Amino acid sequence: MSGPRVTLVHERFTEYAGSEAVVEQLAREWPDAPIFAPIGRPGVLPADLDARLHTTRLSRLVRGTTYAHLLPALPVAMARLPLPPSDVVIASHHAFATQVVRTTTAPVVAYVHTPARWAWDPSMRAGEAGGRVGEAVLAAFSTAFRPSDRSAAARVHTLVANSSAVAERISTWWDREATVVHPPVDTEYYVPDETVPQEDFFLLAGRLVPYKRPDLAVRAAERAGVPLVVAGEGRIRGELERLAGPDTRFVGRVSDDELRDLFRRCRALLMPGIEDFGIVPVEAQACGAPVIAVDAGGARDSVLPGRTGELIPVTSSQDEVDTWARALRAFTPGSYAGADVRRHAETFSRARFRQAMGDVVTKTVSSR
Repeated sequence: MSGPRVTLVHERFTEYAGSEAVVEQLAREWPDAPIFAPIGRPGVLPADLDARLHTTRLSRLVRGTTYAHLLPALPVAMARLPLPPSDVVIASHHAFATQVVRTTTAPVVAYVHTPARWAWDPSMRAGEAGGRVGEAVLAAFSTAFRPSDRSAAARVHTLVANSSAVAERISTWWDREATVVHPPVDTEYYVPDETVPQEDFFLLAGRLVPYKRPDLAVRAAERAGVPLVVAGEGRIRGELERLAGPDTRFVGRVSDDELRDLFRRCRALLMPGIEDFGIVPVEAQACGAPVIAVDAGGARDSVLPGRTGELIPVTSSQDEVDTWARALRAFTPGSYAGADVRRHAETFSRARFRQAMGDVVTKTVSSR
């Protein structure tokens, strides 16, 4: 007996990051499933998956990885995707993908990285490109979009959240319940190496953008007087360099091999921003590195306090730098067994993700 006819839908393929890694694993699980997105460019997905990708004319208007100017058109484009007959549609959602319920009669399983935080959380619109004008434009668009977002979510057959924090947002903003399936982590590539000695530096890795709070890590390291390596690029790098102390080193964008090496050598990875889930902390733990993270968002699912790292309570803006500085000064890497840290990371493997999503799809199809 053949399996169900699955169609995959994603927001955009302009760069490869965590949500694209999710789509790749879904595509591996269902190798005959076509992949649809309103916008995309060749080379983002692995070559064998590129042949399965279908986009719209909007792709011609993408400028490199920039697509913000297309924002108003994307919900409409998603709702008009020419999907083939399907037994189930899996939508990878972080802004508009649930709109696909308007173009298919098949049950939709939405894997939700998060409901659009810029639409529902006014604080996420702060610092928008274009200053106050940009913020005002996005606020107006958000007001107009929220009813459509909520009504589309109401028509989704099965909602899957990538973390407990995202499940809470789904409950609050969409008034729906969601199953939690954590995203896949490449625990076969990110592995410990006992021949690599640990060195005396903390690590911050990822995009240098405001919501990830790299400024908090840089300020805390400077105040604590501890070495920090910053791996990544972003629009606030210059500002961070001005905040940094003499023991903070910026290495820019690094390769996967270089990042794995940093994970293996660091005292701990820092995650000061509230993430929907956060793949990087699990990659670090897969290499045996403990994590120091904010006690909010996806870190509550991925970090076990006292076993694989520490969770730092959210405090007022006046106290947060001192709180993090004290945590860095007090941190003792020897308190965490690398083997235990690694075992915890293995629970987020690609195989586990694919099995869990296979079970969700089987249940969805059978429920019809």
